[in-house]
Amino acid sequence: MDERFLAKTKPYKEDIQEHTDILLKNYEILKELYPNLYIDWELLFLACIYHDLGKMNHKFQKKLRGFSNEDEIPHGLISIGFIDTDYLEAKGYNEKEISLLYQAVAYHHDRKMPDSIEEVESEIENLRDIFSEFHYGKLLTKTINSNIDGVFFRLNKRFYESRDGDYFYRYVMLKGILNRLDYAASAHIEVEHRNDFLINSLEDLMQSWKNENPKACWNELQCYLRDHQNDNVVVIAQTGMGKTEGGLWWIGDNKGFFTLPLKSAINSIYHRIKNNIVKENIENRVGLLHSDTLKEYVEQENEDMSLMTYYDKTKQWSLPLTICTLDQIFNFVFRYKGFESKLATLSYSKIIIDEIQMYSPELVAYLILGLSYVIRLGGKFAVLTATLPQVILDLMKLQGIEFEEPVVFTNELIRHSVKVIDQLIDDKESIELMADRYNKNKILVICNTVRKAKTVYKLIKDCLSEEDKTKIHLLHSGFIGKDRNEKEDSIIKLGSNKCSDYGIWVTTQIVEASLDIDFDCLFTELSDLSGLFQRMGRCYRNRALDQEYNCYVFTGGNKKCSGVGPIIDEEIYALSKKNISRIDGILDEETKIQLINSVYTTENLKNSDFYKKTINTIDYVKSISSYELDKKEVIKRFRNINQVSVIPSCVFEAIEKDIYSWLKIINDNTRTLEEKIKAKQQINYFTVPIPRNLLENICLQKIKINDYEELFIVDTEYDSEYGINLDNVRKKNNEDFENRIF
Repeated sequence: MDERFLAKTKPYKEDIQEHTDILLKNYEILKELYPNLYIDWELLFLACIYHDLGKMNHKFQKKLRGFSNEDEIPHGLISIGFIDTDYLEAKGYNEKEISLLYQAVAYHHDRKMPDSIEEVESEIENLRDIFSEFHYGKLLTKTINSNIDGVFFRLNKRFYESRDGDYFYRYVMLKGILNRLDYAASAHIEVEHRNDFLINSLEDLMQSWKNENPKACWNELQCYLRDHQNDNVVVIAQTGMGKTEGGLWWIGDNKGFFTLPLKSAINSIYHRIKNNIVKENIENRVGLLHSDTLKEYVEQENEDMSLMTYYDKTKQWSLPLTICTLDQIFNFVFRYKGFESKLATLSYSKIIIDEIQMYSPELVAYLILGLSYVIRLGGKFAVLTATLPQVILDLMKLQGIEFEEPVVFTNELIRHSVKVIDQLIDDKESIELMADRYNKNKILVICNTVRKAKTVYKLIKDCLSEEDKTKIHLLHSGFIGKDRNEKEDSIIKLGSNKCSDYGIWVTTQIVEASLDIDFDCLFTELSDLSGLFQRMGRCYRNRALDQEYNCYVFTGGNKKCSGVGPIIDEEIYALSKKNISRIDGILDEETKIQLINSVYTTENLKNSDFYKKTINTIDYVKSISSYELDKKEVIKRFRNINQVSVIPSCVFEAIEKDIYSWLKIINDNTRTLEEKIKAKQQINYFTVPIPRNLLENICLQKIKINDYEELFIVDTEYDSEYGINLDNVRKKNNEDFENRIF
């Protein structure tokens, strides 16, 4: 190791040559696995060689030894002084292609830029003597040039999609893959792991099924996806038809991302794949990626697995299969500083979009824009969903996204019979009906808002006998983590077809697609047809109908159902009400699809808030200049930053000593990362989300967790039966809160 030319000291001490060698090993791994990438491999090789040469500057070396240098020039900019343009021109590269290399090296880390190129040139000139002592056999030519040619590079000049066309995408690939190689080398992990297991794992799964049932075979849906691995596909299939296995067949032995709307659903799919399909060598094969990934990994506590290595591989996208939320991969559409590595990776990946209809207009817009970029660079996508609004397909086509004609898969199983009741769900007659239908069976009640769920829960409970009062439960997002986890475990247990117990659960939309449950009878407010059919999937999930009605839909009478306006599009609600009101009795899967197709047309929805918001968001994101935004800003836009986690004062008083002991662990440098994460999770178990704009009125105390986070103790009532009570908050804000959260 040459101590004069250090590249880094943490987590490993390496000189520039050693770090570059590790990076080049990853270059070879990637080139072997994905030789047909849309990239100039020689330019990428040169970018790897040149990217960190600027680190030999005196100020950077001092910084690595603990001396701060606020006026340090970014090392990437200094590195361009070593690019041999004569060599590149002799190899046949034109000016723009050489500029690709200059910009990829200069901006491989996005740092604050100096005021003038002269400052950069001065730093390069200062390296002339020390560079003569730098020896690296893989450096093809030894050149230093402190006079940067403006033809190839100008400070802050970038490649832009609108102006530079294909060169923009070539830059994205070159800089993005360079970043991937660099990050992996710094973490001492492989940039990619080979997917040579998924097809075999699926075949082993089928063999295990055949051992129980010799007639077992892949169904029509799964065979279609297996046979269309090279196509962009749209598949509509009812609940219980094996979309997950079909999706995995479509990915095959390729790099894949499986996206779902909700973390609870993602966790469920991840554990299902890990426990039932892939099973072995998980840390090199399957990853889970959302905002609580580390917490989930810590809870696994696998002694044979290096937790932080597994986490590094996951967050750096090194694993062949990743189960994740949309925000983890599609925030690149804002083209923030440093976005290139995500898009470059997706260019050789296959992306599954599960339950697309559950996304907000803004997220639909981000998704559509993201897919338009991905397919241009060679990536593939599959939309797998139980219900698919035609308007979304039309919006995709408007952005030039091509895909196979959508295919519908249903079976002959009749699962649902619908009774439409044109009154509010909390009317006296409605409550009496729900109470009367409870007869030692499994009843699921779904309301559109927390406020309505609380009301309905109390009214039904008041109608029940003392014995039956113990069998009714309430679930919504206004519970602390500990209570919500317990409630979700309880509803999943009761909702299993293996459970002989009975009871009533009053819930909100959080059960629409996140929980794998099967109840005997559903009572629900109308939200919209797509949401309604998702809710119906929680009743008679994979059973044949054996009663007159098992789904009761309350459409509000002369009033609107709760949440219409604040969270449910009024036009879609009105169209849904009109169409579902025609149904009385059996509702088969084909009829559901026909209803969806008749309601969610572009013609019907062109004046709806949903359509306008989607179009406006697409136009807005397109109007943003590349490299304009910071990544932190984009993350805030994608995630629900309008919410903040708090601890109700009554909860805090009961566990105050524990809170401070956990905080002590979090800030104890002698503790392991796993211990700190577990302590943080213990605190999270006692928090509940509320809108940030309510915090000012009810915050009693702020407790510092670390340099970046605070814990808020709030003046609210709370109990494990009803959840958080915000009656002491200003009425208008309180109504706004409980009419919006699920």
